[in-house]
Amino acid sequence: MRFRLLRRRLTISAPRMAVRSALPWPFRWAVLAIVMGFCAAIGLWAFEFGKDIAGLEKGSKDQLMRLHAQVIELQTELATVKTERDQAQSVANTAGTLVTTERTTQEQVAGHVKQLEMENQSLRDDLGFFEKLIPASGVDGLAIRGLHAELQGDGRLKWQVLVIQSGKNPPEFNGRLELTFSGVLDGKPWSAALPGELPAVKVRQYGRIGGAFEVPAHVQVKGFSAKVMDGATVKATQSIKL
Repeated sequence: MRFRLLRRRLTISAPRMAVRSALPWPFRWAVLAIVMGFCAAIGLWAFEFGKDIAGLEKGSKDQLMRLHAQVIELQTELATVKTERDQAQSVANTAGTLVTTERTTQEQVAGHVKQLEMENQSLRDDLGFFEKLIPASGVDGLAIRGLHAELQGDGRLKWQVLVIQSGKNPPEFNGRLELTFSGVLDGKPWSAALPGELPAVKVRQYGRIGGAFEVPAHVQVKGFSAKVMDGATVKATQSIKL
């Protein structure tokens, strides 16, 4: 060792040099990237291989398939429920329409029945009226053929008198109608005439005279009579009980 040091000092010598090849820096970075990508690929392969060995990936796929099947089943059930709901709604709407139609039909039928009853009553009244116009056999001249009275809800007594004059082309009659009402007031007999001026009677063949009588309080009307007067002469008379 000392000999070498001594020889270096006594002789001319230079340090050793080593010549090495160097790569440019882009190639270095490319090589580094390739190495790192290779390492990442190996790591990913190791991770996937470990999952396959442990059975995690297979279980996840099976679970995902089951969940997917359940979702499809739920969607199918939901579609079925919606279809049943739509059908039920349609049935309900149809039933509601039928009920409304039936109610409308019943109202129309009830209106027609009421109208027919009114027409029937009107025909009966007309029939009775024309029957009263037929003169009785052997009776000629003026006569009262219809006498009607009806108590209204407001306490009035609505009355009507039908006067006819039989014969062929009889002359026109002008007279007065005298009305008398009879009944009971506080358990005692009661009677009253139509107040005011006597109604006029003017007929050639037939005529209707009508009006209303204000019934006093606590009076129960039991009868009603009418007289056709020609001055002081009674030409026709009739009475009824209520």
